[in-house]
Amino acid sequence: MAEQPPLAARHETPLERADRNFAELLQELRVTQTGVQILFAFLLTLAFTQRFPSLDSVQRATYVITLLLSMLAAALFTAPAALHRALFQQNVKPVIVRVSSRLAHIGLYVLMLAFSGSVLLVVDVTLGRGAGIAAGASTLAVCLALWSVLPRLVDHVRSAEARAEAPGREP
Repeated sequence: MAEQPPLAARHETPLERADRNFAELLQELRVTQTGVQILFAFLLTLAFTQRFPSLDSVQRATYVITLLLSMLAAALFTAPAALHRALFQQNVKPVIVRVSSRLAHIGLYVLMLAFSGSVLLVVDVTLGRGAGIAAGASTLAVCLALWSVLPRLVDHVRSAEARAEAPGREP
């Protein structure tokens, strides 16, 4: 394997770094927010369909919880823009970035639950309770794997490679 050159350090001030990090965070939120908005709109319309009155109490509870989770995810993903607007030009951008990053992180876990609840509900209605539970659990597992486990694995591999390439270490 060819040796990779070390990553060049960014020559930026703390404020420039905060601006860059906030811009990157907002770009990430644009991607997630679209999914949340589509899910939320879909869930809002379900209560007005002809089939909705035939849902049993478990399906209705799943619906309400999932609707509320999708609303909470939408609120968490839009909070960074509101926070930025409320604290605009008050020289607290690094704080805004830290808090916004945490809000987005929490929002991803809430969205994971909303996705799982949505899949559970739809599959329960179409194929039955057992299939719905399996599909909802599978959705949760896939999201956990991709959004939580994968980043940790990548970080672990990156750290191991960095240790192996450290000066003074024998290959």
